[in-house]
Amino acid sequence: MTAARSPLAPDAPPRPGLRERKKIKTREAIRTATYALVERQGYDATTIEQIAERAEVSPSTVSRYFPTKEDIVVTDGYDEPLLAELAARPADEPWAESVRHVIRKAVQLAVAEQPDVTVLRSRLMLEVPAVRSRMAESLSGTGRLLTEAIAGRTGLDPDGLEVRVHAMSLVSGLLEATAYWAEHDHRDDYADLADRALDVLLQGPPAGKS
Repeated sequence: MTAARSPLAPDAPPRPGLRERKKIKTREAIRTATYALVERQGYDATTIEQIAERAEVSPSTVSRYFPTKEDIVVTDGYDEPLLAELAARPADEPWAESVRHVIRKAVQLAVAEQPDVTVLRSRLMLEVPAVRSRMAESLSGTGRLLTEAIAGRTGLDPDGLEVRVHAMSLVSGLLEATAYWAEHDHRDDYADLADRALDVLLQGPPAGKS
């Protein structure tokens, strides 16, 4: 689900210091340059040197912020705000409702506020094996963070098998919903697909035809 400011961030977050603001501005310039170049000439043809030139930074700066080109694509800034939003849900709210609320909100806002980037990222994940591989690795990290949220709500051991399986099934299900969205030319509503994925994960697949 970490560089970009997420719409899931708290309503009045502390203003970052000058140094942190410069870092955020640099990350955003790199990401914006990358997406513009990829949209124009394709992923494989886009080089770190080209990204650096367009973002007006050095190639070493690009590599310092993003170790690989794939990292530029998969970084979205949603992990920590999403988990904070999840932790802020009412303690007596059923877990399934909390997860559905947070995931649906994140997906809807991503599509509403960054529609072109959200579509491009999903297409690259589908078309570029290296991007999909790195996305899966990134979501594995998100799953590990999610185990802490699950443990906080349930009192279970975050390293317990059941918690780990549940967390990874959630992030893997969302990855497949994103792939499905891209495979079908983004015709479906992304938030509805996320809902359908959660239905399967939380309730099991629908009954087959008899």
